[in-house]
Amino acid sequence: MPDTVTTHSEDETIAVARAFASRLRPGAVVLLEGDLGAGKTAFVRGLAIGLGLDPDLVSSPTFTLIQEYRGTPSLYHVDLYRLQGAEVDDLGLDELSSGEAIVAIEWAEKMPQPPTDAWWVRLEDAGGDERRIVIVEARP
Repeated sequence: MPDTVTTHSEDETIAVARAFASRLRPGAVVLLEGDLGAGKTAFVRGLAIGLGLDPDLVSSPTFTLIQEYRGTPSLYHVDLYRLQGAEVDDLGLDELSSGEAIVAIEWAEKMPQPPTDAWWVRLEDAGGDERRIVIVEARP
């Protein structure tokens, strides 16, 4: 059963992600979906806070594709917005998720074969600053 939360500001979206981070273990993959401006990067910023990482380092990796925020555990932040099928496969995301880090992937719907044991987070614009966040638990 998915968890659904409505937030009314970016700070509330960050707080939801910060709390959600406590459910993640090393090797976890979080697949993020949502339109431009839906709050995916804000959600990753909240994950960073929840993992004890510096949220000021978190920015959208649209042009760099993958950013690493080092810590224990580290967080890989991936953005697939500009990529298509085979280009996604060439990134080696399987190798990232097989380690001790947590991997957060924006625009995950572009993955030809997303991991079946990943968490899915859908961020929907509900008007104004309001966002509906749907979290579907990873299946082992």
